[in-house]
Amino acid sequence: MIVVTAPTGQIGSKLVDALLRRSEPVRLVVRDPGKLPAAVRERAEIVVGSHRDRDVLDQALAGTDALFWLMPAAATANSPYEAYVTASIPGADAVVRHAVPRVVVVSSLGRGSQIYAGHISASHAMEDLFRSTGAHVRALALPTFMDNVLRQVAAIGTGTIPGTLPADFRMPWIATKDIAALAARYLADHTWTGQESVEVLGGEDLSYHDIAEILGDVLGRPVRYQVGERAAVKRFLVDRGVSEAMAQSMVDMDLAGERGITSGTPRTAENTTPTSFREFAVEAVKPAVAALSVGDEPGA
Repeated sequence: MIVVTAPTGQIGSKLVDALLRRSEPVRLVVRDPGKLPAAVRERAEIVVGSHRDRDVLDQALAGTDALFWLMPAAATANSPYEAYVTASIPGADAVVRHAVPRVVVVSSLGRGSQIYAGHISASHAMEDLFRSTGAHVRALALPTFMDNVLRQVAAIGTGTIPGTLPADFRMPWIATKDIAALAARYLADHTWTGQESVEVLGGEDLSYHDIAEILGDVLGRPVRYQVGERAAVKRFLVDRGVSEAMAQSMVDMDLAGERGITSGTPRTAENTTPTSFREFAVEAVKPAVAALSVGDEPGA
C-alpha cells in the first residue's frame, strides 16, 4: 500500500495517475475528495482530512509500505519552519508509530550550501525530521518548477513574463510530470534502503531571457522578460493575505537562487529529466494562454 499526500496538487495528481497506471494499491489523504477525478475515486482508497492531523494519519498509515510526503507551504504561517517542519511533525510521528518502511519526501536542491533560503532551508530541515524516524528515505532534491510559469499566464498573454532574477541568470528547471515519474519509480520499488538525497536538475538550465524567447517562439508573438523589485513582490504578497514571514521567506528563496543555491550540482545524464521547457510550453502554456484569450472574447 502506497500513501500519497497532496494528491490534487501539481505533483500529486500526476503521481497518482502514474501509480494507478502501474496498478499499484494507492491510499490518498485529501481534504476534499470531490477534487479527485471520478476514475481515481473509484480505484484508490480515500482518507478524508489533512495530513497535518494525527488521527487522519493514523488511519492513512496503517499497513503502509511507502509514503509520499509533500507539505504545501501554508501562506499564513509564522515562519517557513512552522510551515514545513512543525506541520510535518505529526507525519514523522506517524511513520514511527506505524513503522512505515519507506518515505519519499519532496525537497529542494542546495542542501549543505550554507546559504539561508527561506522555504528551501525549511524543506531541508523537514528532510532531517523524516530521516530521524529511522525509515528508509529518498528526498527528491528539486530545482524550480516549470509549472510555476503557469501562474504568469495572464501576463504572458499580454507579452510579458515578470520576475526578479537577472535576465541572463541561468538555473535548472523541471516539469512536475518528471517529478511524478521519479517519485512513482521509488514508491513502486520495495528494494531500496538507506537515506539519500536524490539531486535532480530537470530538463535544462535556462535564464528568464531564454524562457521569454521560447515562449515567444511557441506562442508566435513576442514575449519579453520584465524585471521587478523584490520589495514590490513582497508587498503584493502581504496585501493578498500572505504573512509577513512567509512573504519574506519567498524573497529569501529568490535571493538564494541568485546566489546559486540550486546551481551547485553538476549536470549529468542521470540527473537530467526528459521534459524540455519548449515541450512544456507547447503542452501547457500555449493551451492556457489560448484559453485565456477565448475567455476575453466578447460574449465569452
